[in-house]
Parts: sequence; C-alpha cells; structure tokens
Amino acid sequence: MPIIEAEIEDVESETHRAFREALPIIGRVSRWGDEIYFYVDFKAPLESGARSKMMVGEIAYWPSGPALAIFFGPTPASEGDEPVAASDCNVIGRVSADPALLRKAREGAKIRVSTKV
Repeated sequence: MPIIEAEIEDVESETHRAFREALPIIGRVSRWGDEIYFYVDFKAPLESGARSKMMVGEIAYWPSGPALAIFFGPTPASEGDEPVAASDCNVIGRVSADPALLRKAREGAKIRVSTKV
C-alpha cells in the first residue's frame, strides 16, 4: 500500500496523547465494508464528542477494539452512503487520500502509522 498522508487534530485529549505516545504503530489491515481498521497497543476511554456516524476520510480510535479505523464509504452498519462505525469512536483526524486508493487495501496487509520524516 502506498504512503497515505493524514492530518491528526492538534488537541489535548487522552486519546490523542496515547496515540502520539504509541507511534510508530504497526498493524495488519482488517476490512469492514469501506472501513480499514487495525488493532493497537494503546487504550483510551470513550471521550466527549464520540460518535458512530462518520465522514469519508475520518480516522477514529475505537475503544472497543482497541483499534484505529479509517472510514472511506459505507460499512455494514450504514443505511446509505455514509460511513457508520460499529459503535462510538473518538475522531482523531482525517486522511487526504482518494477513497478509491483506500479500497485497494488488502485484508492482512501491513500498515504503519508514523510521523512525517
């Protein structure tokens, strides 16, 4: 999979702190409709503002996993074209990639999340 850039919100929250401290994060892609998710080794609570209705391109932390998820289209929980998570998530950022590129991600492929070098 190619490098996909993302912008992480510059806010102070338990999720953002735990995410930053865990970098780099390496995992294996799992797919749930048009959602890529991968398990992570950090934990954070469900925070104020958590939601299940997502926007295309959003990156969220799913405390139930714990996992990071990237939404790029409908999921099995969607009733239309909008992404819906399995349960509430803490949104942490957004990818700038074309959803068609994310659809090419294969189940089990290695994924690495790191800061820009």
